[in-house]
Amino acid sequence: MIYYGEVYKGEKNNGFDVLYHNMKHGQISSKELTDFIRERSTIEEAYARSMTKLAKSAGNFSQLGTFAPMWEVFKTSTEKLASCHMELVRKLQELIKEVQKYVEEQAKAHKKTKEEVASTLEAVQNIQTISQSLQKSKEIYNAKTVEQERLRKEGATQRDVDKAGVKAKKATETYKSYVEKYATAKAEFEQKMAETAQKFQDIEENHILHMKEIIQSYSQSVEETHIHIGEVHYEFVRNIENTSLESLIQKLAESKGTGKERPGKPLHSTVYLILLIRMCSPWCCCCLLNCFCSHAKENSFNSSSDSEDEDEPRKFHVEIKPVQPNNSTHQTQATIDELKASIGNIILSPSTSSDLQLSQQTSNSEPFLFSGTSRGPSPVTLASQDALPIAVAFTESVNAYFKGADPTKCIVKITGDMTLSFPVGIIKVFTTNPSPAVLTFKLKNTSRLEQILPNQQLLYSDPSQSDSNSKDFWFNMQALTSYLRKALDQNPAASYYNVDILKYQVLSDGIHSTPLNLAVYWKCTPSTTDLRLDYRYNPDSMASPGPLTNVQILVPVDGGVTNMQSLPSSVWNSEQNKCLWKLIFVLCLPPGAASLRAKFDLSNGPSTPSTLAVQFMNEGTTLSGVDMELQGTGYRISLSKKRFATGRYMADC
Repeated sequence: MIYYGEVYKGEKNNGFDVLYHNMKHGQISSKELTDFIRERSTIEEAYARSMTKLAKSAGNFSQLGTFAPMWEVFKTSTEKLASCHMELVRKLQELIKEVQKYVEEQAKAHKKTKEEVASTLEAVQNIQTISQSLQKSKEIYNAKTVEQERLRKEGATQRDVDKAGVKAKKATETYKSYVEKYATAKAEFEQKMAETAQKFQDIEENHILHMKEIIQSYSQSVEETHIHIGEVHYEFVRNIENTSLESLIQKLAESKGTGKERPGKPLHSTVYLILLIRMCSPWCCCCLLNCFCSHAKENSFNSSSDSEDEDEPRKFHVEIKPVQPNNSTHQTQATIDELKASIGNIILSPSTSSDLQLSQQTSNSEPFLFSGTSRGPSPVTLASQDALPIAVAFTESVNAYFKGADPTKCIVKITGDMTLSFPVGIIKVFTTNPSPAVLTFKLKNTSRLEQILPNQQLLYSDPSQSDSNSKDFWFNMQALTSYLRKALDQNPAASYYNVDILKYQVLSDGIHSTPLNLAVYWKCTPSTTDLRLDYRYNPDSMASPGPLTNVQILVPVDGGVTNMQSLPSSVWNSEQNKCLWKLIFVLCLPPGAASLRAKFDLSNGPSTPSTLAVQFMNEGTTLSGVDMELQGTGYRISLSKKRFATGRYMADC
């Protein structure tokens, strides 16, 4: 905060005017904030009304076909979203009332302050008037003194000299008088202005604090709305997942069935299936048809059946099985030794993928794709004299094992890959130029790496380099040209070609190197199991702190779970006996712990504590901070991408 006592200093003594008008500007800011919140409220209300209208539309959509019950899920979810936004409108309207009340109080305070500083204003006006008079008397004094001295030097009559002396003496006395008046006025001005400046500063500090409180209330209201919207979305996803294929078919059969009595003569099974398919939606038809083909294959229908009675109806059983989710038990039950083994080796395997897919040899995370609509590294056609564009990507995998709440027992290993992407136009430049410019680059921030494995078929490096924080590499241009030509022959339609350049292992500092710290607690009794996962976002682990997205937590629970309650809401898979949290929104908490909780009712307890698995990712930064810098001329970096994701990321109690 600027010390207001410094503002009133200056030749023209205009500080009072500056501070007073600054106080008035505070009232203008308060009114403008009111207008902003009111406009936000109007936007939210219009959006809520549109969502309500959309919900009504969903309720009027076709109620025919297998998909019809799903519209009720859409209608309910949309109505709840509209309610969330209307609740925000209500909160914003309450906040507007508070701001308006503050504006009124602020106006009264300013009026009172104006009355209190009236004497200061008089002191300001007084010193300004005396200053002007002092300056004028000084000019007269100087003029009269000079005039008297001139007459004396020019030998004027004594009468004229004496007359000039009288005028000079009078001017001197007047000037002296104004000097004394100015000293008195200045002392009064400085005293009153110091008091007034402090008063103005107190008013401004209170104003800023009040405005920040209003903004905090505004931010909290918006944040609460986003949380509620997230809960509605979780509920929508859960309702969709819980609406099984069997229940949709059952509802269709109940609503469209014509009776339960067996007809006099059964239809051939194939004819029956065709009739059933005609009743169903296209999506359901595919499912029924697949089931029919599967049934035919498994049972090998025989057209001649001597042992069967011709009069008995042939039984035809159609069974529709839901899609089975991927089983990840082998990950969640991994031992510490398996964890070490799975992340202990770095394997070089150059990729020739033509859609810029980076091979991820060190983890089971999804591959990192260049956009994955983003600008490519170059045009397809290049001239040999142009700076040739290349793209670079750093992809890192963090593997961690947490044991209880003891940070010293945390095992961490972080590995990474560096890949360059070359546009197809570069190959023509390389092949037509017998001596292309050598591609040289510096790998920066290598002091944070424990091991570097370059692609020895393509790269050279100088092991005697003394800089511990960087390492220079240069390409075997003949080998690179040969490699790219081979890639072109294998896939001539591709626009870009990837080359795995090097792999590396990052120095880790235990739990301090993990983006998400975990501690899991189990309480197991014969009838219930209580589970709590404490997690802490750790921005210090990243080279440039960024959000964690696609956060999912999976935990197996045995003991015959009959009911589950969780906060926040999670999904229970009764077939796999696993609980899954999906944090769809970005996880970017301030430092400090948050928790996931769940309580399970059991029929065959107690449960055995199991290993909890977590996955997340980040686009835009790395954990190591490793970077690339081109050396020399002839090339330029047109695209640089950075990313890290989880490999095996687990926690035990």
